[in-house]
Amino acid sequence: MIELFRSNDPIELSWAQSVLEDEGISSHIFDYHASILDGSIGALPRRLMVDSAEESRAKYILDIARRELDAHNAAQDAKDEKDELTSE
Repeated sequence: MIELFRSNDPIELSWAQSVLEDEGISSHIFDYHASILDGSIGALPRRLMVDSAEESRAKYILDIARRELDAHNAAQDAKDEKDELTSE
């Protein structure tokens, strides 16, 4: 198994697992229970792991998904800003 990234954000980890699952890539979160035991203070981030044969494909898929998410969020922010200005 290969580590894709580490995070203390359960939402980010869940999102990444969902994106990978949609593409047929199995992933696992390591250190989940150890992170809980430390009181979730961030000393032990959780690791998202995939099979080594899927590493490059998984990294590529997550990179594309992050770019799409960033573009979506930027467009939503611009729309919200525009809506704010027109409502005044």
